[in-house]
Amino acid sequence: MRSHIPAGFTTIDGELGIAGRAASYWVHEAGDTPLFVYDRALIAARIAAVRAALPSEVALHYALKANPLPALVEWMGGQVDGLDVASGGELALALASGMQPRDIGFAGPGKRDDELRAAIAAGVLINVESAGELERIAALGGRVVALRLNPSFELKGSGMRMGGRASPFGIDVADAPAVVARAAELGVRVTGLHVYAGSQALSAAAVIESQAATLVMAAELVAATGVQLETLNLGGGFGIPYFTNDLPLDLAAVGEALSASLATLPAGLRDTRIIVELGRYLVGEAGVYLARVVDRKVSRGTEFIVTDGGLHHQLAASGNFGTVIRRNYPIANASHFGADAVMTADVVGCLCTPLDRLGERVALPDTQVGDLIAIFMAGAYGASASPAAFLGHPPARELLV
Repeated sequence: MRSHIPAGFTTIDGELGIAGRAASYWVHEAGDTPLFVYDRALIAARIAAVRAALPSEVALHYALKANPLPALVEWMGGQVDGLDVASGGELALALASGMQPRDIGFAGPGKRDDELRAAIAAGVLINVESAGELERIAALGGRVVALRLNPSFELKGSGMRMGGRASPFGIDVADAPAVVARAAELGVRVTGLHVYAGSQALSAAAVIESQAATLVMAAELVAATGVQLETLNLGGGFGIPYFTNDLPLDLAAVGEALSASLATLPAGLRDTRIIVELGRYLVGEAGVYLARVVDRKVSRGTEFIVTDGGLHHQLAASGNFGTVIRRNYPIANASHFGADAVMTADVVGCLCTPLDRLGERVALPDTQVGDLIAIFMAGAYGASASPAAFLGHPPARELLV
């Protein structure tokens, strides 16, 4: 039952242990459920593992969209080499963290003029997503940018493929030389490239192939345009094993291949700072979502465990975040974490919609009202502001411990 629960979690007095304390302790500290708990020691260990595997000259950036909790962003600012944001709100958090503006990248296809003005004023590197956005940036006074490219290839086997197809993200690589030329006409310097071919890849071979192809693509653009790149963001795409049969990414293999590629860089890229941008991979496995059981019922032979949480906090775990085939995230009874399974039940949330299903046919110990249900892999894309349709249901609390 617990084979695919991520490492780092223990049993304390029969309960799930998080950061050396029982789950109920953190619920008491937070004041109530639903609750996300993020273990910074697990995040620090993941960052150390990434740094040990990747070449020392590669800069590590954290993508705030994975988890923009202010306390986490402030702490992460001291752990990584840069931050990547995708909104004005994330930009404000990144700047407040103390990270130097030159080490903050701003991506996203729908940047408003006020967001662009704020980024330009702060000296943040804007990743241009289209020829039209370049015109707007120039009109607003921006003079230094990076280009986000939509590559001709995809990250094979990724959960969300963002390259090699029509996309709102980035400039098609075939159009990039013309955009570089137009930037020069506008008095805008292109100093960087940003490429993100996909996300949630567990295949080291696929990540290696994508990174190698990105380096080749960047070298070809440099040769064709004469642009001098200060930075090249390879993106990330490193996946985490959510489900029982998933195997972890071979991080060592990725690092070894990237080292070999960097050792043979063409002259046009030898002075370029190479960046790997990770979000989910750094924080996803370090988070747990805790919800309290408020009811237990049987309907036409199916047992239901009803919690005070739901898809308004855990959209991904509910299967409503782009999943084609619904599969359970790792889930357990946190109040009886060491107990054997004696029942099978569907775990649901409190919302009045059949979409609010957190786990189907989950093997559980005897689970009663008042117990805590834990959903793992909850450090990324977790808590969210409740939309108006869910007004009256409490937002999830969050703790960085």
